[in-house]
Amino acid sequence: MTDERIWTAERIWTAGLLVIGDEILSGRIQDRNVAPIATWLNIQGIRLAEVRVVADVHERIVAAVNALRSENDYLFTTGGIGPTHDDITVDAIAAATNVDVEVHPRARAALERYYETRGGITEARLRMARVPAGASLIENKMSGAPGIRHGNIFILAGVPHIAALMLDALSGTIEGGKPLVSRTVGGWVPESEVAELLRDAERAHEGVQIGSYPFFREGRVGANFVVRSTDQPVLDACVDDLVARLEAQGLDVIQGGV
Repeated sequence: MTDERIWTAERIWTAGLLVIGDEILSGRIQDRNVAPIATWLNIQGIRLAEVRVVADVHERIVAAVNALRSENDYLFTTGGIGPTHDDITVDAIAAATNVDVEVHPRARAALERYYETRGGITEARLRMARVPAGASLIENKMSGAPGIRHGNIFILAGVPHIAALMLDALSGTIEGGKPLVSRTVGGWVPESEVAELLRDAERAHEGVQIGSYPFFREGRVGANFVVRSTDQPVLDACVDDLVARLEAQGLDVIQGGV
């Protein structure tokens, strides 16, 4: 089964994520931002609906920005806001939103303070103070170079621990729905043998998703079933029902997953 389902009981807030960087596509660096951002968004009551990875190519970034921001309530980007010539995220987002690029005075001041004892501000370092015109800043306590908020677009660093600090600064500041909660059960059973059972259990509980994640371990086939909802009592009722259905087929169900 998949996690794709239209939720109609309440307003669902969604976000797209654009991962920018040749180094990700080449395999030199492995992305470590998607999972933390998805988790953080869930806590804010926002679903991560789509992730795209694009190279450091102006036209491709512009196209992806326009597609993702039009399809979702929010767009988050990672990467491409450093001091080098190939850090073109700000330029591309400014182009996508038809505004100029400007140096933000507060960003410049923060960088000047940070680099005061580190060789001072340079033209390259000043690039990190550039923002799409009219944008606001996202605090970065680590290196002084801020993230950027431009309308419904949030421009984060590509370095995971800095991106995490920027998310922490944003916590509780953007509108979302109810946080998504989940529980997992599992068992040593091929998912094909319980596919209809999973579908029936999901349909019996409105506002619930059941995702099936098969695995092969110790020479055996099994699967974990993740039940998700924004309503804890509904979630618990679905899990109890799912466990009862699985046990009725003679399966040993493992709470928390295998």
